[in-house]
Amino acid sequence: MSDADTSLTGLTQQQVAQRVEQGQTNLTQTVPTKSVKRIIRDNICTLFNLINVILAVLVIAVGSYKNVLFMGVILCNTAIGIFQEIRAKRTVDRLSLISAPKAHVLRDGALIQLPMEELVLDDIMVLEAGQQVGADCVLLEGNCEMDESLLTGESDPIHKAPGEELLSGSIVVSGKGYARINRVGKDSYAAKILGDVKYIKKPHSEIMVAINQILKVIGIGIIPVGLLLFGKSLFFTDADFSLAIVSTVAALIGMIPEGLVLLTSVVLAVSVIRLSRHKTLVQELYCIETLARVDTLCLDKTGTITEGRLDVKELVPLPGHTMEELEEISRFLLSNLQDNNPTYLAMSHRFGDGTPLPGAVVVPFSSARKWSGVYHSAYGTCCMGAGQFLLGEDYEAIRPQVEWYSQKGYRVITLVRSPLPFREQQLPGELTPIGLVVIRDVIRKEAPDTLRYFKEQGVDIKIISGDDPVTVSQVARRAGLEHWDLAADATKLDTPEKLAQAAQTCQVFGRVTPRQKLELVQLLKSQGHTVAMTGDGVNDVLALREADCSIAMAQGSDAARNVSQLVLLDSNFASMPKVVAEGRRSINNIQRSSSLFLVKTIFSAILAVLFLFLPVTYPYVPIQLTMINALTIGAPSFILALEPNRERIKGRFIYNVICRSIPGALTVVIGVALIQLGYLLGLDFNMVSTMTAVYTGVAELAVLFWVCKPFNGLRIALYVVMSLGFVLGITLPFTGDLFSFYSFDWIHLWTLVPFAVAAWVMMWGFGKLTRRTIQIIEQHGEQKQAKGQT
Repeated sequence: MSDADTSLTGLTQQQVAQRVEQGQTNLTQTVPTKSVKRIIRDNICTLFNLINVILAVLVIAVGSYKNVLFMGVILCNTAIGIFQEIRAKRTVDRLSLISAPKAHVLRDGALIQLPMEELVLDDIMVLEAGQQVGADCVLLEGNCEMDESLLTGESDPIHKAPGEELLSGSIVVSGKGYARINRVGKDSYAAKILGDVKYIKKPHSEIMVAINQILKVIGIGIIPVGLLLFGKSLFFTDADFSLAIVSTVAALIGMIPEGLVLLTSVVLAVSVIRLSRHKTLVQELYCIETLARVDTLCLDKTGTITEGRLDVKELVPLPGHTMEELEEISRFLLSNLQDNNPTYLAMSHRFGDGTPLPGAVVVPFSSARKWSGVYHSAYGTCCMGAGQFLLGEDYEAIRPQVEWYSQKGYRVITLVRSPLPFREQQLPGELTPIGLVVIRDVIRKEAPDTLRYFKEQGVDIKIISGDDPVTVSQVARRAGLEHWDLAADATKLDTPEKLAQAAQTCQVFGRVTPRQKLELVQLLKSQGHTVAMTGDGVNDVLALREADCSIAMAQGSDAARNVSQLVLLDSNFASMPKVVAEGRRSINNIQRSSSLFLVKTIFSAILAVLFLFLPVTYPYVPIQLTMINALTIGAPSFILALEPNRERIKGRFIYNVICRSIPGALTVVIGVALIQLGYLLGLDFNMVSTMTAVYTGVAELAVLFWVCKPFNGLRIALYVVMSLGFVLGITLPFTGDLFSFYSFDWIHLWTLVPFAVAAWVMMWGFGKLTRRTIQIIEQHGEQKQAKGQT
């Protein structure tokens, strides 16, 4: 026996060892989740964290320890990000472990069970119904019906005879056989599909992009501004080295929206917890935002729109025959065939499957024959299958009825009968058609409501499948998809131009290859759409990776789960509206609360530049801003960000929040600049700093007032508590000393009253001017868009 000639005894242990030594093992190229080490590194090693650590070191170096309190926000933000990502990773890894299939292999003549990765080249696998093929192999003996839907998207079973190839990842639907492995590991069909998935996908998040843009601008300017401000304070004012460091750090940390990053992380983490109650696993925080912005949703038919099983829709007795006869023959066939392919399971669910009759002669179904049958002396020969293969020329008599159902996307099984027995598994003569069994895909109960929801939300639906386009379009019709008749056969989309045109005009795509799914997603994105993709198989991985937001079913393949940002743990498509609603609540509230943070960033940046040219020290110390920001920005933003909000997301994030932030920032800058005139009246740094900080707090309370509108019970309580907290913080001796609000007399207090009134007036005026400017810009944009469409 040659080294590769294993007969049906399998490899010996010596042959297995040789193949392992030569690297001919089935260690497949998987799409792993991020390692814990990488998760920790990605969350710690950021520009944002680096800047804050440097500033903290400088403050510690001069002994001003209480001014390092701002680092608490940074530590919280980092911890939340690490915790959430590790939690998601462990859940997905646990799913993969639970669902990992085993292989039955012959070695040294004995049947053993092995993990898929321990298979080697030339192993003999024993395949039975329900088993997954662990590596590409060639069938040696037996006949099998294979489900390759996880690889190709084609849901119809494919018959495999000896000598034909079985693909790794496919599932044996019926039959059994022995197969020799001819390709392992990275050479297998599934691994070649996954071979294109080589990069870690970056989240498509407008909030993340906006925050990174802000941090980039700050990162570029913060070093030169910091050095200039420090040099000016040290050499051109009365400040000593320690005060110069502390005031410079106060200016720089005010420019960094550290609370905005924390707010975003916390709000999205809360959304993750809420979604977990709806059996939805979030693997990447910012995908919640992306799904809330999606305008195009690409759905896989099997497992998303349908349940992945069939049922009997209708029984049609043909002329001269009765319903009772049709049901009797169906029960006779099911009792004796004892199969488990989808058609058999659908019929047995309708009729039941009884006990096989002694002496029955069974011809099992095969894709080559397109029929199966049973002979028994009490019944004669009864067969079911494709009418044209059973009846030959006599099929013309029933063709119109069969085609009428077929054009509606149904599968039609023809039942025939003959008094004669089989002739060596060949059909006997005198076959008479008895009736038709009409079978259909089972639509998920929640699918119509879910599709209707997305239509109402302005989301365009594309159904993409490897099945026949007629079948897919009819499934779409039954599921309630609008324009279900706009269907395309992907085998005819053989040029980029045809595919691009179909992407714009069609709602349903059939006979789609994995590569075409990827190209469709790329085309939709290039046309300006934000694309979400659902899938469960290896054939979906490329498209899932490319989509802006990817959603996998937990019952699908490991690869699909690992590359996806969302996993529906109960594989229930009805969870999608809940995810979108949660995303809208989070993003709308983050957008509203973010204006509080950017007020601080904008006024700090302007003041930092302004004080380069003023002959006085920067008026804040970090601990003052920590208290003010906690009461007027931090706590309020988190409470407001967790309120219900299901409004559609409108406009660009950075544009919206900056426009809302400008009035408050200008109010602070103008008032602070005027307060510096106090030096001309003989006030020292401590007094001017205290008056500046108090005015800033009053101005930011005015900003909070406008953000809280319209008021409800929660917002009234929030505003009263924050205002009271601010008053106590600046007046109580203990808190005044802790937060560097030095005591000042009633003259200074009354001096601040007109400034406080002016702050509210300026906030109202700048706000009104900004809103009017936004309206003009939006009207101009709408007019320009209307002209472009005409």
